Amino acid sequence: MGTETRKLIANNKKAWHDYFIEDKYEAGIELKGTEVKSVRQGHCSIKEAFIRVDKNNEVQIYGMHINPYEKGNIFNKDPLRVRKLLLHRYEINKLVGKMDQKGYTLVPLSVYFKGSRIKVEIALAKGKKLYDKRQDIAKKDQRRAAEREFKQNLK
Repeated sequence: MGTETRKLIANNKKAWHDYFIEDKYEAGIELKGTEVKSVRQGHCSIKEAFIRVDKNNEVQIYGMHINPYEKGNIFNKDPLRVRKLLLHRYEINKLVGKMDQKGYTLVPLSVYFKGSRIKVEIALAKGKKLYDKRQDIAKKDQRRAAEREFKQNLK
């Protein structure tokens, strides 16, 4: 296969703030014609997106916004339509098994190009409580203060 480049299209920073990320998976995404052209232009957002496994054991992403392609006229699809994620059956079974445990959910982390294909990085995550978020913010503030102090000592 060789070295394939990863060009980021959309990132979900909120997921890192709201969840403890356990496992990451790479999934393909089922897109219709003009959606691919729109994503190639970078018109994609996963800020409000979430993932569910339906009763047919298909993984689907909800709330992923892909702007309609400007030159697409009647072939454009609904920007917020539900899209199927493409994973191997054993990966889906593993995810369903873990999600049956208390507190686990699936969240999209990023959308990117891998070669010419569009991929979605999804994560098995556990929700953070408010005090966990406060601890993370305090750690970031301490790290920033230490870096600032270190820069001042170098001058």
